[in-house]
Amino acid sequence: MTLEAVVFDLDGVLVDSEHLWEENWVAYAARHRVEWTAEDTASVQGMSAPEWAAYLARRCGVPERAEEVERAVVDGMIAAIEAGEAPLLPGAGEMVREVSARVPVALASSAARRVIDAVLDKHQLTAEFTATVSSAEVARGKPSPDVYLEAAARLGRSGEDCLGVEDSGNGIRAAAAAGLTVVALPNPAYPPKPDALELASVVAEDNHDVRRKLLAYLAGEPVAARD
Repeated sequence: MTLEAVVFDLDGVLVDSEHLWEENWVAYAARHRVEWTAEDTASVQGMSAPEWAAYLARRCGVPERAEEVERAVVDGMIAAIEAGEAPLLPGAGEMVREVSARVPVALASSAARRVIDAVLDKHQLTAEFTATVSSAEVARGKPSPDVYLEAAARLGRSGEDCLGVEDSGNGIRAAAAAGLTVVALPNPAYPPKPDALELASVVAEDNHDVRRKLLAYLAGEPVAARD
């Protein structure tokens, strides 16, 4: 099997931002005197913006205002990004640039389009990506495979032609369901469950390790299933 492209997740793979989403969900719920729990966060991780906004709206008793909920949370995320509160994870920039110099790369993210564009612009990575897809632009969010299938299609590939890099359980499930060879980078704050990790072809320690594994795969070199 020849692997011809790479599809990256965004939050927790390229940027340290998962906590910012949780902070904004907590803050919105608190304004409506609702306690947002760790279980709520686990429930919505991987959902598209319309999906988590609808969930948050129901939790807060304002289901008719899902669009306003999404706008408020995304506005908070944009402000945090512009303030430098969503830094690149160590090795992420080097990884993307080195891989994109060899094969086409895409982004398959649960983040809203405005957040994707803001992050890539902030870190001067926009030009490295041949395609970027928000799960709000497909029918279903992660763990459904839609966003990965769309990202691969925009690269002119099938899922089986691509490597995917994911940190979350639902993200791993989505990439695997789309047929990608998955490199898992477990998020220490929100670790994927063992059954999700089993779907990954290899587990990496950090982005430096991810980069080495991606380059090995692309060169057709053997990569141990578990290091």
